[in-house]
Amino acid sequence: MASSSGNSSGCTVFQNSGSEKDQQLLMDERKRKRMESNRESARRSRLRKQKHLDDLMSQVTQLRNENNKILTAIKITTQHYMNLETENSVLTAQITELSHRLESLNEIINFINANSATFDTETGQGRGIPIASDSLMNPMNLIFLNQPIMASADMSQY
Repeated sequence: MASSSGNSSGCTVFQNSGSEKDQQLLMDERKRKRMESNRESARRSRLRKQKHLDDLMSQVTQLRNENNKILTAIKITTQHYMNLETENSVLTAQITELSHRLESLNEIINFINANSATFDTETGQGRGIPIASDSLMNPMNLIFLNQPIMASADMSQY
């Protein structure tokens, strides 16, 4: 029995070492597949990161272009605004000047009307200036009343 138990123990050691090698090979194969899978996963992750970075860079370029367009539009609008402000200042000064002219002309008309009403055309006497009513329509007859109206220096404030 001793020899058969010796043989059986030798066989068991051989079987154990064979199955340990198989297990080791199986574990090595699993480890190799896992490492390969990890490498592939890392490669996909790097590709995703690169694509995300490329997308962000593209978005930055697009936003910069839009920003430049907006800034250009703001500059153009500001220039138009400044031109309109200048034109508005000129028109305001013209309104002031024309209002003064109109006021002066109304004073002249009121003066003429007041003086012609007190003049007696039959006797040729009165306080006013002898002016025929149809001569008011001819501006050349009123040369002595025509005076240039100049804009004052303070008009530029408006």
